[in-house]
Amino acid sequence: MNKLTLSALVVIASAATASTALAQDAAAGKTSFNKCLPCHSIGPGAKNKVGPELNGLDGRKTGTAAGYTYSEANKNSGITWNKQEFLEYIKDPKKKIPGTKMTFAGIPHEKEAENLWAYISSFDKDGNQKK
Repeated sequence: MNKLTLSALVVIASAATASTALAQDAAAGKTSFNKCLPCHSIGPGAKNKVGPELNGLDGRKTGTAAGYTYSEANKNSGITWNKQEFLEYIKDPKKKIPGTKMTFAGIPHEKEAENLWAYISSFDKDGNQKK
């Protein structure tokens, strides 16, 4: 087998493995989202509950889900959600945004938090899973 063909096979195999790993992360994150379900919803038809619906969270500014009444601390935090902000927040919500109404203790395990972000960030603002 020549070097070019072998290199192409390595690239294809690596891409397939990365794609599978991402799917596994989101699947694990879906299981972790069960901890969030009492207060949050996501997906088609998601509505605000005790906490805001989480569709389209990636890139959304804090305190902006339509129809949800946020704490002043959350509205004024200046955070735009992305992976880094979410991982810091979900570890200890009250530490990241002092004065938040969120009473959840947090997810201190980094891998679980990353999986949860993979799941949450897979939804667009309309509740559809991104392709």
